[in-house]
Amino acid sequence: MSDSTADADERWHELAGDIGPAVGMTSPAIERRGSLRPMALATSRSRAELGGLQRLFRVAEICIVVGLALDCLGVGNMSGLLSAPLASVLPIAVGAAVMCACLGWTRPKMLRSQRHWRAALGGLAVGLMISGIVLLLLLAVLPLHQAERQPSLQWFGLSAAAVTVLRGIWLIRLRQLFRAGKLTPNIVIVGATANAAWLIARAHETRDVAILGVFDDRSDRIPPNIGGVKVLGKVDSMFGHRIMPYVDRVVITVSTDARERLRELTARLHLLPNEISLLVDVDGEMDTRGSTSGIAGIPLSKLSGHTLDEDRIIAKRLQDVVLGSFMLLLLAPFMAIIGLAVKLDSKGPVFFRQRRHGFNNEIITVWKFRTMRVDLEDQTASLQIQANDCRVTRVGRFIRRTSLDELPQLFNVLRGEMSLVGPRPHAVGMRTGDEDSARLVAEYAHRHRIKPGMTGWAAINGSRGAVDTVQAVRRRVALDVAYIERQSFWLDLYIIVMTLPCLLGDRTTIR
Repeated sequence: MSDSTADADERWHELAGDIGPAVGMTSPAIERRGSLRPMALATSRSRAELGGLQRLFRVAEICIVVGLALDCLGVGNMSGLLSAPLASVLPIAVGAAVMCACLGWTRPKMLRSQRHWRAALGGLAVGLMISGIVLLLLLAVLPLHQAERQPSLQWFGLSAAAVTVLRGIWLIRLRQLFRAGKLTPNIVIVGATANAAWLIARAHETRDVAILGVFDDRSDRIPPNIGGVKVLGKVDSMFGHRIMPYVDRVVITVSTDARERLRELTARLHLLPNEISLLVDVDGEMDTRGSTSGIAGIPLSKLSGHTLDEDRIIAKRLQDVVLGSFMLLLLAPFMAIIGLAVKLDSKGPVFFRQRRHGFNNEIITVWKFRTMRVDLEDQTASLQIQANDCRVTRVGRFIRRTSLDELPQLFNVLRGEMSLVGPRPHAVGMRTGDEDSARLVAEYAHRHRIKPGMTGWAAINGSRGAVDTVQAVRRRVALDVAYIERQSFWLDLYIIVMTLPCLLGDRTTIR
């Protein structure tokens, strides 16, 4: 052990001792889950999509302010607005613009912290005060009669009341989401070090981040919890751990002086789909300026992983809901006919449900029309489909060849578990030959850095159906990772448009 590592361990013991008594872990439930774990865990998928709430809230505020301005002016259309006297329009128009700008400027990042309840109300008061002063100054300067000033004052009173009510409802809803564990970022720590103790202490102070656990290769030689945070096991136990689908980020807290240890940990953790970050410290002091990213003011430097783009997430979800709903309505009669055919063709249920990997290794239940005999179904895809497979029914052979068996996955799309476009979800425990498919390619889990899809870049580039060789698995993963790096609204539309001709022109794929 190096001197720097020994010093770090000594600091950790000192800090851990300081944190422990202050936690006050009196509840048996808290002792079981840890003092910084939410009462209920929400998947990182659901938390990522909630980012759109902030944008919807801003749009709602603007619509209320502008809508009330038009109503108070008595303007029902654009021609009416252009014909209205400028002196009566100007105070409300300028006041509405200033109010929208002030509300946006004073709105805190409410989706990132619980500490902003007072700031939200204080920001609202400041924004309304500034817009009110501007409005009064305009009314004092402009040559207006008392009757002409009335609509402006009426607009301000109604807007202030409506926006206050809206922000109050927003804060109540946010509090509910925080208590449900759907907004606070979830992290796990790798390394029971002094840096870990500092991070845990800060999390206890701010409550802006949930720490679900600590992993350390010395888990058999350290206390069962650090500052109230449970030690969940050795680093290798993270792979396949049931808590990982709920984790937004893995934070390595090993000192930056231990370069060899950092390189080794980064190489091992690179196989996870989660974002990997390093807690930044310089000469034993936390560096709050040199970090490239952070959570709740904690200085972090990203090492690997796919950074989620909030705008892309919102656009992709809207695309899924709008197009998915339209496709479901359009295809519902055909799905009813297929369901009837499946039922009449062989004994068993119409639908086949299978556990598959979703975003961030989340286990989801994927729906399909049943295509195999019930007594020969393979829930884990331990034996992938083959030519003239005796397990497939007569109707199943047709709907598999045309991919009509995938249509029930529209319900998975509308539920938010899947997207229209993305890497195809593979069955949990799927095997290629005698090997677990996930072990054949180091970057296999990287395909789970985005939600799985009904179709995808791999599907329109010839990688459909079974992946029954090592080369097929590698090609599928390479195409999926390439899509994740390039994903955009327009690329998704292109893939959707190209899916049908690719399916109709495919005569070789075994499905």
